[in-house]
Amino acid sequence: MGDKRVSLPAKLINGGVAGLVGVTCVFPIDLAKTRLQNQQGVQVYKGMFDCLAKTIRSEGYFGCYRGAAVNLTLVTPEKAIKLAANDVFRQKLSKDGHLPLWGEVLAGCGAGTCQVVVTTPMEMLKIQLQDAGRLAAQRPMAAPSPLAPPGPAPSLVASASQARPARPQRPSATGITVELLKTRGLAGLYRGAGATLMRDVPFSMIYFPLFANLNALGRQRAEGHADVRAPFWQSFVAGCSAGSVAAVAVTPLDVIKTRLQTLQKGEGEDTYRGIVDCTRRIMSREGPSAFLKGAACRALVIAPLFGIAQGVYFLGVGEALLGLLG
Repeated sequence: MGDKRVSLPAKLINGGVAGLVGVTCVFPIDLAKTRLQNQQGVQVYKGMFDCLAKTIRSEGYFGCYRGAAVNLTLVTPEKAIKLAANDVFRQKLSKDGHLPLWGEVLAGCGAGTCQVVVTTPMEMLKIQLQDAGRLAAQRPMAAPSPLAPPGPAPSLVASASQARPARPQRPSATGITVELLKTRGLAGLYRGAGATLMRDVPFSMIYFPLFANLNALGRQRAEGHADVRAPFWQSFVAGCSAGSVAAVAVTPLDVIKTRLQTLQKGEGEDTYRGIVDCTRRIMSREGPSAFLKGAACRALVIAPLFGIAQGVYFLGVGEALLGLLG
């Protein structure tokens, strides 16, 4: 983040703080993204603002933060792994302090691969909690179903619970975790790991090189030594821009990942056997535009996250905390 020389411990603290602040700020938009991506038959929400308005009306303001506790708990180790891995790979691939573009791409690929260890269970739990409100809102609408196509295609894996009204209590992260571990073992928490990897690796391969190059623009004209630091506004804009581009670019992969990791389905909604089956069904039943559901939400989530990260790095929060502890 920028060219400021930051020790790895300080970088991990900065990444964790940035993740905590960022998640708190943009989580409602992420919730809207998940609910919009999961809509198949009955259209409960018309868009992001409609989703947020209906969520607040039916679940209260804190309903927009359903699943945030999981993210806040696991975002620090996720950011720590991602930043540390990217740092290590960049150092290994650098020669005489210079890292070629292919090296930046490979370093991003390595960082995205390593973070999946934490990202997959975090996303798995978060999605169930975020989507519970959409399923609850859909049930009263599903009875007449005037907008649903005649004879909805059956899910490949039909569950008896889908035909019955849901229990009144809301799911909890602990309850979902215990149930998954009991019924499916550790693999249950890593459902959709392949799709998560397929999303996070390209994201990191796009983001890290793009940020580094945008952040370096114009600095060669600066006077003094070559290691001049980019101004904050440039790093901020570079982080927001690179994050938005990478987020939108991998949205189709994020849609596939979200659908695969959603355990409870609504009326007439498909359950998928894998990445290929999910891609084929979405294309045939909903068309190519379905792969861009939630693209604007993703851009609105990712850009502030990286902008906040730049602010944390610029302020030197990690260095200050280490200074107090030292």
